[in-house]
Amino acid sequence: MAAPLGGMFSGQPPGPPPPPPGLPGQASLLHAAPGAPRTSSSTLVDELESSFEDVSELRNELQRKDALVQKHLTKLRHWQQVLEDINVQHKKPAEVPQGSLAYLEQASANIPAPLKQT
Repeated sequence: MAAPLGGMFSGQPPGPPPPPPGLPGQASLLHAAPGAPRTSSSTLVDELESSFEDVSELRNELQRKDALVQKHLTKLRHWQQVLEDINVQHKKPAEVPQGSLAYLEQASANIPAPLKQT
């Protein structure tokens, strides 16, 4: 005697009511069962997670390279100091002559050798 409510009004299809309005894929993201197919929102989450991984990898690479630069700077400073010490040692005997013979030897060392003519 009573007609089903679904087809009673014109323009309404019989069956369950439509889902409430919201962001597309929002309900499926929050209530997705394990092993359910991924939606476009879950791919955005995957992209975000992979971006955080790329950032972490880049940060680790920068730290590694900074450590390498510091290591090379330490070695460079060491060798600069070694060269400085060598230069100071070579200048000391020249600055302090030990008598007239040493002075003559030093002076003659600075004179260029004559060119040989062939």
